[in-house]
Amino acid sequence: MRYHHIIFIFMLLIQAPVLAVDRVTEVRDDASLRAALQSAKPGTHILIAPGRYRPGVWVENRQGTADQPIIIEGSDEKSAPLFEGGVEALHFARCSYITLRNIAVRKQTDNGINIDDGGAIDIPVHHIVLEKIRVTDIGPQGNHDAIKLSGVDDFQVRDCQVEGWGGQSVDMVGCHRGLIDGCKFLGKKGFSQDTGPQCKGGSSQIAIRRCLFLDGGVRAVNIGGSTGLQFFRPKGALYEAKDITVEGCAFSGSQAPLAFVGVDGAVVRYNTIYHPSKWVMRILQETTEKGFVPCRNGRFEHNLVVFRRADVQVFVNVGPHTQPETFQFAKNLWYCEDRPEASKPVLPVMERGAVYGVDPRLEAPAKELFRPLNLRAAGFGATAWKPDIPSKR
Repeated sequence: MRYHHIIFIFMLLIQAPVLAVDRVTEVRDDASLRAALQSAKPGTHILIAPGRYRPGVWVENRQGTADQPIIIEGSDEKSAPLFEGGVEALHFARCSYITLRNIAVRKQTDNGINIDDGGAIDIPVHHIVLEKIRVTDIGPQGNHDAIKLSGVDDFQVRDCQVEGWGGQSVDMVGCHRGLIDGCKFLGKKGFSQDTGPQCKGGSSQIAIRRCLFLDGGVRAVNIGGSTGLQFFRPKGALYEAKDITVEGCAFSGSQAPLAFVGVDGAVVRYNTIYHPSKWVMRILQETTEKGFVPCRNGRFEHNLVVFRRADVQVFVNVGPHTQPETFQFAKNLWYCEDRPEASKPVLPVMERGAVYGVDPRLEAPAKELFRPLNLRAAGFGATAWKPDIPSKR
């Protein structure tokens, strides 16, 4: 009996790797890629070889699980498969537990990557991971997004790069419990780049963290926006966005690095803002339907702002139908390069614990290095952010 027991265990051990290998599908052309996507099931791992692939890939109703997500990735990290041209590169409708990794898309006229709930507004898709995705040259003008997410919950966009787009770099409509982390958003001449990441249409509990914005949109981060009521998720939400956090990011350029638009509660903290071209931030209301909350309850704290009076005459652009008096400003460092004595900003409310006129001596902004060399500035801005810093309300 003992002998047979040992043989049985041995057979299980040698079969386990075979079962794992059977889940991996390697593809090298359009036909095999589309076939693998359409037959994907929990645990499927699709490896896409380097090369050019036909855009317009449509994937519908593919469901992984928490233990066995569907993974779709380029097989060579140094040579991502490229989907170039067309209207869209990749579109996933009604798909959950999907990881898309190491993919490049370029020169789409509508959207680069589109992930949505297929119009089933009450049934969100969920657990989507986009990692090491590069999206370039989308649009170039008008409402054409690099990455578009509609009705997506529990998602992550990690270590991605977007360069040159029309509408939004990441457009989130009715999305919840999301994280955009460690991404780069690079503006490009000839592209309208209305906003960088935008969360609107009832979006909530989203963090934008450790990202770099170089001329990354007219509004580099749009916290809120303007959405037709029929597109809100959940239905009946009376805010564009709620409980949004922007932290540990570095902004260089942009007309307004940050805009609060129809938002009901957001925190912007430990960010470095360098040379905004017109405003440091905006407080706006673009949706004014009956019962809709005015833009309110924003917090701006522990940020490091380096500006020029030649560019910034109004620090906070406040629009009608908003409640700027509900905003809080605390413990930010403000430095005016061309007139250090004029570093103190005019804000909608009194600021607590701010520092004015101290040159942070940023390491090398032209080389994307925003670490302050002046020790008096060490507790401010993106390099001072840590994952374990609590966010008190």
